[in-house]
Amino acid sequence: MAPPNSSYSVDAAPSDESEDNEPLIRDVTVPRQCCSARFNLALLMFLGISVVYGLRVNLSVAMVAMVNASRPTPGLNGSAAHACPLPAGENASQKLEQPDGTPQYPWDAETQGWLLGAFFFGYLCTQIPGGYLSGRYGGSLFLGLGVLGTAALTLLTPLAARRGPRWLFALRALEGLGEGVTFPAMMSMWARWAPPLERSRLISLSGNGGNFGAFLAMPLTGFICQALGWPAVFYLCGGAGCLWAVLWFLLVSDDPRTHRRISKEEREYIIATVGQQGGGHGWWVPVLSMMTSVPLWAIVVTQMCFNWSFYTQLTSMPTYMSNMLHFDLKANGFLSALPYLAAWLCATLTGFVADRLIERKVLSVTAVRKLFTLTGMLFPAVFLLATAYAGCSPALTVTFLTLTSATGGTGSSGVFMNQIDIAPRYAGFLLGVTNTFGTIPGIVAPIVTGYFTEDHTMEGWRKVFWVSAGVNVGAAVFYTLFGSGEVQPWAVPREDGDADEGRTTVSA
Repeated sequence: MAPPNSSYSVDAAPSDESEDNEPLIRDVTVPRQCCSARFNLALLMFLGISVVYGLRVNLSVAMVAMVNASRPTPGLNGSAAHACPLPAGENASQKLEQPDGTPQYPWDAETQGWLLGAFFFGYLCTQIPGGYLSGRYGGSLFLGLGVLGTAALTLLTPLAARRGPRWLFALRALEGLGEGVTFPAMMSMWARWAPPLERSRLISLSGNGGNFGAFLAMPLTGFICQALGWPAVFYLCGGAGCLWAVLWFLLVSDDPRTHRRISKEEREYIIATVGQQGGGHGWWVPVLSMMTSVPLWAIVVTQMCFNWSFYTQLTSMPTYMSNMLHFDLKANGFLSALPYLAAWLCATLTGFVADRLIERKVLSVTAVRKLFTLTGMLFPAVFLLATAYAGCSPALTVTFLTLTSATGGTGSSGVFMNQIDIAPRYAGFLLGVTNTFGTIPGIVAPIVTGYFTEDHTMEGWRKVFWVSAGVNVGAAVFYTLFGSGEVQPWAVPREDGDADEGRTTVSA
């Protein structure tokens, strides 16, 4: 971060004679960031995203406790079922210890895959509406309600599981509907709150609550399952989400102009640097121009490919560590969480590095986004392949998975904030669009993983890792060729309002 009395400017928009294409940052005094309103907003967002990611991933660990592992299952009786030897003193019929009376269910690998993917069926449906409405009305209401709704539904998970897998599938899909608005709403708020030279650090800090939430949720879920039984996981996590929502509605404002505790210096700094491009987009959105925008499609394709490996690791690694490496649930949760701790630390650090490179004009915005996207795609591909051939070594497996996530975390300063670069005033809507496409792997990847691994062999899991690595490499090449960090012509505010040619109305 620049010192308090420094001033700088950066050209973030393509050259044009229109005054709306002026630099996003003019010569202004930069107020301190520590304890500022924008930093406090990032911190509260970080906690909220941590909560919703905990709500999202707790089922992947709890599933190990929910399924009756001692029940004979077709395909698990042969030697292929246990490609790795059981630890000394253990046998294949060992049961997970939970409090007496804790229910368990006879769900096979295919059913588990569908249940783990159910969340994303709902998640993709509200991304675009959530982004559009957040850009029109502001994001704080939608982000708060998204977390609150997801948390409240999580409280019903034990009841739905008792009723059967179809009920649990439906509940998880409804949770996805609620959570689908959160990231578009977050991006809409940052379009109004984040000065361009602080975007990388603020968005990385807040958005990487997802990695931190997964890091906390996985070991805590394992511990709670053994101490209190798996139903307690959903009661405690749901309650935490409801508590956060109360704090959010009490403390947050959509716009720095209406914030009750912001200093005058900070308010003027944000308004001056964000400018007109940080305003709401009204009822009209240039849909046709967006559909033909190559930089936007570069974001869409790259996020889809990245999310394939991310969601595979998020939803399936606890099962891999339990079924193939034979970790108990406590070790399973902790070791599955280590990659997300590494990703959180790396992503937060690279947010500061990216801003610094842009501020000092070492690299352009486009070059910075491509650099961090390449590192966030290619290095994880290498480490995923290493994981595939780590065999039955728990130490190597955890090491390579941790390196996969750590290097993948650099992508948070690349493609994952690129929407606000190319179209600040439509950032929430565009994040809804790209996240809708990016959610498709969340549905398909667990199902494909279940198909490849239904015979519980190491060879099946190697196919999972190879597919994930391959899509990463393809996306890295595609984004390098077609990605951009410049404001697109169709995203520049115009004097003649919303009646421009090529603009299509989107009804709420």
